[in-house]
Amino acid sequence: MIKILLVEDDKTLSENIKEIVGEIGDVTQSYDGSEGLYEAETGIYDLIILDLMMPEMDGYEVLAALRSKGIQTPVLILTAKDGLEDKVTGFQKGADDYLTKPFYREELLMRVKALLKRSLGLFNENNIEYKGLVCKLAANEVTFNGQLLPIQGKEFELLLYFLQNKGIILTKEQIFDRIWGFDSETTLTVVEVYMSNLRKHLRDTGVDKEIRTLRNVGYIMQGA
Repeated sequence: MIKILLVEDDKTLSENIKEIVGEIGDVTQSYDGSEGLYEAETGIYDLIILDLMMPEMDGYEVLAALRSKGIQTPVLILTAKDGLEDKVTGFQKGADDYLTKPFYREELLMRVKALLKRSLGLFNENNIEYKGLVCKLAANEVTFNGQLLPIQGKEFELLLYFLQNKGIILTKEQIFDRIWGFDSETTLTVVEVYMSNLRKHLRDTGVDKEIRTLRNVGYIMQGA
């Protein structure tokens, strides 16, 4: 499941945007800059939709802080400011795209999908492929050389998270927050249980060996 962070202090507008992009992924809402920065720093989101004019910290400050910490999650800026200088400032601080309020539903969807396509390779054929493995996003199925594998539910989400972040270290905490969520009543050990099951289902494909365990840290899937 795609995870989107929406940082917008206007709660009515935030609800409208959530309704629009909710068809693409799971949306977490923050209503001020400092809260949005705290959420974004977890590194579990695929896209951030960021308003500029907010209390606590404005969008420029949030964006600059994220990029200074090496967090490269794609950011779509939303703002009522349409001047060239404002857009240049946003891009200089690390924005990936810029949408001026008010905007059309279709334009917001188009820009969100374009950013996800660029960063994750989505919305081409709705599949992600890796060394004979194919994750079919629409059907939530995994095949290897055409054969269906018994990878479903949280295992499917776990595999997809690795495929979307090849070559990047994923800590157990990041995986837990991404797949199970902050409010889950289960414990961090569930990550190891699901990793063991996923490796078992990938054993005959050889892809299980592509996911390395980093002791006391987490896991990384080979980038090639």
